[in-house]
Amino acid sequence: MKGSGKCCLDPDERSSVSGEEKICTKLYNKDEFQPLDPSQEPIFPPELIRMAEDPNKRRLTFKGKRTIWFTPVTLTDLLELKASYPKAPLIMGNTAVGPSIKFKDEFHPVFISPLWLPELFIVVSTDDGVTIGAGHSLEQFRDNLNFLISNETKKTKTFSALQHHLRTLAGPQIRNMATLGGHIASRPNFSDLNPILAAGNATINVRSKEGNRQIPLNGPFLEKSPEADLKQEEVILSVNIPYTTQWHFVSGFRMAQRQENAFAIVNAGMSVKFEEGTNRINDLQMFFGSVSPTIVSASQTSKKLIGRQWDDQMLSDACQWVLEEIQIPPAAEGGMVEYRRTLIISMLFKFYLKVRLWLNQMDPQKFPDIPEKFVSALDDFPIETPQGVQMFQCVDPKQPQQDPVGRPVMHQSAIKHATGEAVFVDDIQPIDQELALAVVTSTRAHAKIISLDVSEALECPGVVDVITAEDVPGENNHNGEIFYAHSEVICVGQIVCAVAADTYIHAKEACKRVKIAYEDIEPAIITIEQALEHNSFLSSEKKIEQGNVEHAFKHVDQVIEGVVHVEGQEHFYMETQTILAIPQTEDKEMVLHLGTQFPTHVQEFVSAALKVPRNRIACHMKRAGGAFGGKVTKPALLGAVAAVAANKTGRPIRFILARGDDMLITAGRHPLLGKYKIGFMNNGEIKAADVEYYINGGCTPDESELVIEFVVLKSENVYYIPNFRCRGRACKTNLPSNTAFRGFGFPQTTVVVEAYITAVASKCNLLPEEVKEINMYKRTSKTAYKQTFNPEPLRRCWKECLEKSSFYDRKQAAEEFNKKNYWKKRGLAVTPMKFSNAVPTAFFNQAAALVHIFLDGSVLLSHGGCELGQGLYTKMIQVASRELNIPASYVHLVDTSTVTVPNALFTAGSMGADVNGKAVQNACQILMDRLHPVIRKNPKGKWKEWVAKAFEESISLSATGYFKGYQTNMDWEKEEGDAYPYYVYGTACSEVEVDCLTGAHKLLRTDIFMDAAFSINPALDIGQVEGAFIQGMGFYTIEELKYSPKGVLYSRGPDDYKIPTVTEIPEQFNVTLVHSHNPIAIYSSKGLGEAGMFLGSSVLLAIYDAVAAARKERGLSDIFPMNSPATPEVIRMNCTDKFTDMIPRDDPSTFTPWSIHVS
Repeated sequence: MKGSGKCCLDPDERSSVSGEEKICTKLYNKDEFQPLDPSQEPIFPPELIRMAEDPNKRRLTFKGKRTIWFTPVTLTDLLELKASYPKAPLIMGNTAVGPSIKFKDEFHPVFISPLWLPELFIVVSTDDGVTIGAGHSLEQFRDNLNFLISNETKKTKTFSALQHHLRTLAGPQIRNMATLGGHIASRPNFSDLNPILAAGNATINVRSKEGNRQIPLNGPFLEKSPEADLKQEEVILSVNIPYTTQWHFVSGFRMAQRQENAFAIVNAGMSVKFEEGTNRINDLQMFFGSVSPTIVSASQTSKKLIGRQWDDQMLSDACQWVLEEIQIPPAAEGGMVEYRRTLIISMLFKFYLKVRLWLNQMDPQKFPDIPEKFVSALDDFPIETPQGVQMFQCVDPKQPQQDPVGRPVMHQSAIKHATGEAVFVDDIQPIDQELALAVVTSTRAHAKIISLDVSEALECPGVVDVITAEDVPGENNHNGEIFYAHSEVICVGQIVCAVAADTYIHAKEACKRVKIAYEDIEPAIITIEQALEHNSFLSSEKKIEQGNVEHAFKHVDQVIEGVVHVEGQEHFYMETQTILAIPQTEDKEMVLHLGTQFPTHVQEFVSAALKVPRNRIACHMKRAGGAFGGKVTKPALLGAVAAVAANKTGRPIRFILARGDDMLITAGRHPLLGKYKIGFMNNGEIKAADVEYYINGGCTPDESELVIEFVVLKSENVYYIPNFRCRGRACKTNLPSNTAFRGFGFPQTTVVVEAYITAVASKCNLLPEEVKEINMYKRTSKTAYKQTFNPEPLRRCWKECLEKSSFYDRKQAAEEFNKKNYWKKRGLAVTPMKFSNAVPTAFFNQAAALVHIFLDGSVLLSHGGCELGQGLYTKMIQVASRELNIPASYVHLVDTSTVTVPNALFTAGSMGADVNGKAVQNACQILMDRLHPVIRKNPKGKWKEWVAKAFEESISLSATGYFKGYQTNMDWEKEEGDAYPYYVYGTACSEVEVDCLTGAHKLLRTDIFMDAAFSINPALDIGQVEGAFIQGMGFYTIEELKYSPKGVLYSRGPDDYKIPTVTEIPEQFNVTLVHSHNPIAIYSSKGLGEAGMFLGSSVLLAIYDAVAAARKERGLSDIFPMNSPATPEVIRMNCTDKFTDMIPRDDPSTFTPWSIHVS
């Protein structure tokens, strides 16, 4: 139940009974938490407090090698400093200057930090308005506004508009640091507050040694006109915000990729004054951000409208004139040109409605109300704390308390993660003589390297050496993966050379001094369409087929065809690619510490690059800060790059990719192009499907062939189509090679499947859920590649999801909502899933483990799996605890290493716990077999006694465990095989609300029913399901990679690439682990690491359901391209209306767009 933390089916108990199964909803016990002890909180240093209170405090000065930092203690001191150093930036929160230094290479020899000057923190109220000090943080500014509004509502419309905007401006962390004065002074074109301050006729009070003056915060100031600008020696002291009169209305609007922590795509501040008692415009101001290099004022439009009445004709003229006045060039930086044009007039329309609503409230008799169906257009989506219930099977009460299997055990490193004590590779203390490595990457997509000049780089401070392809002792091209570009570059972001220096800053600075001359090679292939045009592929076609497709198409009622584009996704793991390579003093040994999913692969590549046997290469992997597939193959290439540098310099190399470099070099999920032709009957039964898939593999093989195999094998999802053909191919392009990503092709593939299911439903005038039910596997069957499976758990998840989410009732409620609301629409979708774990090649599924028992009874465990944050180590401790019948506290897990467990395969495919668990189980069972005679002689003895006795009897207390692996296979010539060991089934129901005027959406509720079989650890498994769902939701909605037409990735950091935050989590989020049986896996469990990813598509489908409702009401077809991601731009531009029809459209042949899609 919402807010109670209890199960909605059983509000009075912590568990409920369904049949014979007892269901639990409590993942943790609050009593286990340590109580807060305020006395243990860090205190503010008393010495600094005394310094702040000292009436004779002096200016603080900090001198570095290149910079000086001043902290003045009086306003006079500040003004003197600013006069002496007029170009020195003022630093308060450092939210503008800091990023500019880091990302734009700005340099400032002097900084002035006027913290705590009382003149910067005033709040003074007068009869005309309020003066607020420029030093207030945005959060303090917001608090001040709240106080002022609470005391006076009629005169504070500008304050209310600012306060409302501050709700979603940046995030709490930024608002706590950024200052009002800094925000105003920096005047970014995306500023959210400046347009409102300008519309509210605010002025800024500035001072210098020469005196005081006021500057209107208006169009000329925001557009940085010289005559209205700040002088370099001036300081903003405060801001005057006038009160509004009764007939003066002010409002602000913003639209961003997500609710918080995102720059506005377009924002606006608008105000209107009427002649008293009328709706005749006396004054009008409109300011828009993110539509030009500076904030712009629609001053000409405003002048034309003076004297006009506030009516529909005025609105129509205003929209037309403002589009003529504010022209966004078709190739404008940031792209989304037509969308931004639409947002300008959509926001103007919202302002028009809001003012009409205000006028009606002033005098209902004189000013008619807005249509009731339009009212919700003015309601912003709320930001609320998510609520939810997690349900799972309770542990058998007869199970010994010591046995942790099946219990919701906390991640064994969770506390260390939370406190920062967990040691990742970059936390390892510097090693003597260690060097930092930075790489120089190609700026061309396809070109010859004419010359490479590193002479200037070698002369830079701290530089030890520059490493190039010439320095690779062994293979520089291993299995098609190139370590250092030699004579040719094949993508933007390919590593050309690397600089080793005493610090990363020195290495990065030297990289800028490397000079590379290129000669472009044609063609440069960027998109899938271009690859198809040039017949450019990485592998041969993969195909499966059943029935007689061509014959079936001739005997159906209807045939539809369509194309679906699914763009890529960035892994955005918390810890970027990280390598520490340490050359040893003898025998050409090399030790590497790194975050990877596949240490053996790193060992292979480093061995090939250095031309030494693998037994000289030791790879250690303690933990990775997230991976999601991005650390399967990429660390091998980067490890080889680092190892070559370590080999040449003879010194340890620390190679840490900055976020921007990581995103550029390592790429991510494969963009996909799907084409379908579907034959079906009028009742919704699909008889024939012919589907083609193409993925953008990038410039080298990586794992693209395996991905396209998975795409083809998983292409039917849960639907039985008797005549089915699927073909797939990996395209070779001049982009960085895309790689493994959670779900491994399945999340892209099934968008196409759900698209044609939805299209069939529309043609048959049925709900998509009805067409899904009609075509879903219902009994033990064979897949299109002839593998037998039982869909009973699928049917159970589907049925329970429909029933317990109250889908049909909520669908009817959404339809009622949609009838009453024109500009807001709700949509629901239920998405079923049949996800396959592991891989179709049997030897890829093997695993090994090493278990030692020490004489004190403690156990040391090592295995080939990698801890990526998913809790694999925790589950392995649970397995060892059960098998050895000892408390989990006795078991310690050492890092994964090629030294202890050789030839281990990747931790991927949702099989980490499956295969390594079997290996650990095997090792423990071997040890228990050895201990059995000892235990039999002394059955009442204790563990330590048995261990000691076994040692006395010369019984080995160390064992290697091994699991041969699931015996999967796939014969592509015969197009059949037992490709996967088992399937994970699930269903998700999501409900969204869409703002048709802006394209924003809000996820209201999600219910997930996931077939977990028997969960080894429900806390970890539910966490994986929830995390995968949110990551999938991001992939399908707001995560958008943008490339230039020449193959340059623009999206290289959190400013440009938006992953979900807490505001995107469903308001109501319920997860149920459905119990079934899976005897093939350890303890009848199932791997759940990836399966939830695709269920995020229920949000995509719900969005399209809402958009279809809007289109239908507007007399448009409810069949339209269902591409992914459904960004705000896509949503808005598909909700076609009079505003989208009003904007100017550009002929694509007359310009080169700023960005393109690469699917």
